[in-house]
Amino acid sequence: MRPPNTRPAAGAGTATADDTEFKGLLDRLSEKATADYYNPFTTFDWPPAIPGDGLWMSPELLSVHGTELMDELSHAQIQALSRWESVNFYSLNVHGIRELLIEVTRRIHTPGFELPSEFFHHFIGEENDHMWFFATFCLKYAAKIYPDKSIRLPDAPQDPDIENFLVFARILVFEQIVDHYNVHLAADDRLHPTIRQINRLHHQDESRHIAFGRRLVQLLWQRLLDSGLDEAARHELRSYLGRYLTTSMESFYSPAVYRDAGLPNGFALRGQLLAHPARHAAHATVLHKTTDFLNRIGVFDGRH
Repeated sequence: MRPPNTRPAAGAGTATADDTEFKGLLDRLSEKATADYYNPFTTFDWPPAIPGDGLWMSPELLSVHGTELMDELSHAQIQALSRWESVNFYSLNVHGIRELLIEVTRRIHTPGFELPSEFFHHFIGEENDHMWFFATFCLKYAAKIYPDKSIRLPDAPQDPDIENFLVFARILVFEQIVDHYNVHLAADDRLHPTIRQINRLHHQDESRHIAFGRRLVQLLWQRLLDSGLDEAARHELRSYLGRYLTTSMESFYSPAVYRDAGLPNGFALRGQLLAHPARHAAHATVLHKTTDFLNRIGVFDGRH
């Protein structure tokens, strides 16, 4: 797969071994998407309510886990925090999916994206379904979707090849962070069956999206290197993605969530938690698949 404005698109008489291998992967993923297809509008049997006196998020995934505050909270407070951090997690998914749908739709059936466009149709359809069931959960059981409060990073360099790489790198980061939570939540039998089902189905689809994204990001990165990406540009890309990793994890610390859970001084609490060593270690655990991958293909330099 060749990004725009660098080399001829596959199918123009210059197919490479990478193109052949990538097409094979895309064919397998498309076949799996067809085999795994489910209609979300008939799959979910939404209960009238999810009990508020149970956990909605695994305690190990709460933003206070590993800190002194976790030990100070009552069982009822942990349950309340798990409810609202669960709603925040699904709200983050709604906003993140909206962004990735916009970016992928901009590129489907455009020059340079001929090979993945067939798979893009599966991707777009599945992500639209995901956004629907995450939004439905939030509105049905919490009567709201938390607004998007993420910090906007400066615009990426205005180069089409770099922009394509960063778009799909951001999508991969987002999907791998979310999948870390999905896997844990789907397996946690302390949670309501509907919560487990949402996370199980999302992981089922995201496993394909991540396999696709990792290969696409690797190909886009290699094409940048082949085009003569200099060290200054590489440093700028590392810095940009490093900031994106940081802001992505910071989005799990919401003063509005703390307020809804009945915890005082939400902004101060957010700052306290973000500075806590235990939370730094938790972030590293969530991000390790992403940072390992970006180090392995040479985007990062081993210091992230």
